[in-house]
Amino acid sequence: MKTLFLTNEYPPYIYGGAGIHVEYLSHALSKLMEVEVRCFGDQNSQSDHLSIRGFDLKTTDFNCPKPLFSPFGAIQRCLDFNTAGMTADVVHCHTWYSHLGGILAKFNYGIPLVITVHSLEPLRPWKREQLGRGYDFTVWLEKTALEMADAVIAVSAETKKDILRLFHIPDHRIHVIYNGIDLSEYQFVPKTDLLVAHGIHPTQPYVLFVGRITRQKGIIHLVRAIHHFAPGFQVVLCAGAPDTPEIEAEIHDAIKDAQAHRPGIIWIQKMLDTASKIQLYSHASAFICPSIYEPFGIINLEAMACGVPVIASAVGGIKEVVVDGETGFLVPLDQRNESPFDPLDPGQFEQSLAARVNTLMAHTDLRQKMGTAGRRRVEQIFSWNNIAQQTRDLYKKVTHVC
Repeated sequence: MKTLFLTNEYPPYIYGGAGIHVEYLSHALSKLMEVEVRCFGDQNSQSDHLSIRGFDLKTTDFNCPKPLFSPFGAIQRCLDFNTAGMTADVVHCHTWYSHLGGILAKFNYGIPLVITVHSLEPLRPWKREQLGRGYDFTVWLEKTALEMADAVIAVSAETKKDILRLFHIPDHRIHVIYNGIDLSEYQFVPKTDLLVAHGIHPTQPYVLFVGRITRQKGIIHLVRAIHHFAPGFQVVLCAGAPDTPEIEAEIHDAIKDAQAHRPGIIWIQKMLDTASKIQLYSHASAFICPSIYEPFGIINLEAMACGVPVIASAVGGIKEVVVDGETGFLVPLDQRNESPFDPLDPGQFEQSLAARVNTLMAHTDLRQKMGTAGRRRVEQIFSWNNIAQQTRDLYKKVTHVC
């Protein structure tokens, strides 16, 4: 059996959890079957049972509004994915960028279509800031692809509930398969050279945020919550890849304001490689995930695998990863009509977030206990090998291969 992954992100061009998922799942699946990955970029590699091919794009002749470069570019590459020919038994799409490619493959090549839902466009209304009217297209494209797919993978039970609520898809076609973590890679490391290079004092405690500058990740609420943090520890914000210049400016102003009132706030304004992230996790006293929408939250797995307790919003799939009071704390986030807009009371959410941070930072023994429990939890449940096996079993069902 052979599977064909269609995806926007693939190393070295990764900026979010979906890209991390595709990278590790493709490698784990290649131990069980043949895997081909077609992605956005210039990648070109071949190894045992795993081939990678990037499809580049020239936008010099584009004369459309800048926000439409992304959707039109995705359409062009999805066409290229198909005109290159396909020999796979199943096509597996990741994020809306690749959905048209999967639709074309199903119709023109007769290949069963599987889609993993990493996030849902109707629940990310702030994407209109980035895509303009192109956002309406992505909402339509996602709905069309999901409702015609032979199988839909939800990365959490909460995501499955959202899919059932928003789309006309029979329950039996939606399958929950979690994200995973490479436990041999994500674990404590003693090195501290990266900390020193970025101005972090390795002998002083710090809380850590790692993520993109996007409304989804709730970073603005975290920065505002810093004003309520107790003194005596550093705050490290590893935040880059802003969705728009406007949100970048908003975060910049908020961080500068926080820095004016509190020492020890370090902003690393870029997305770091895996080894660098692991070093940051390893020496953090706590990890903070203030997302206002999160279908799964793979970033929390990374922190837990490195033995770090997590303070996170009680939204989406995070509630299936972080065990409140055991591997960290979950902070309630009251929202409008179950949709991931800003909290009904942002100030209350930010104060609650700060209160949990202060509690954890005041108790060293509790941090150590929760960090150990977090590592144990990811070892028991979130292995990529197990997730690859579940994915292959699903392929067998949709292709009717025994």
